[in-house]
Amino acid sequence: MLDILAAPFVACLILTGIHCYLGIHVVMREVIFVDLALAQIAAMGAAFATVLGFDPHSTAAYVFALGFTTIGAGVFAVGRFRDRRVPQEAIIGIVYAVSSAFAILLLSKVATGPEEIEHMLVGRLLFVDWPEVGKTMLIYTAVAVIHIAFRRRFFSFPRPPIRHTTRG
Repeated sequence: MLDILAAPFVACLILTGIHCYLGIHVVMREVIFVDLALAQIAAMGAAFATVLGFDPHSTAAYVFALGFTTIGAGVFAVGRFRDRRVPQEAIIGIVYAVSSAFAILLLSKVATGPEEIEHMLVGRLLFVDWPEVGKTMLIYTAVAVIHIAFRRRFFSFPRPPIRHTTRG
């Protein structure tokens, strides 16, 4: 049983190690559901690669997902609203819903679509293998190195003003 669960256990350690740290940044910036939106953007990128003919679990699909996620993160980072009439969480929710719907629409056009839609919605952490764990570790190590190198800059962002509401 240890042979079967060793890779998923190590994957969980890798994921929780960096996601706890990144979660601090998410809460500090008041963009609580941005991680879910970015996950759906990544799924949309993988679905796009699948429609283009790449194997859903190939390196090319992984690169598409990573590229879509990087672009989405860049848009969220640049597009912070100064005027808060439309809450940023609403925009994040819309991006989540549109990305999810578009990924499902794309996957409905391929033969393995139903299985891939299930993987997108449910996940498959218990079925990861060592090469996938290694790939994830390399990417997360690169992210960790960047965050260590620029930690002062990442923690010195302008905080949004606190809004006080008055009851009339």
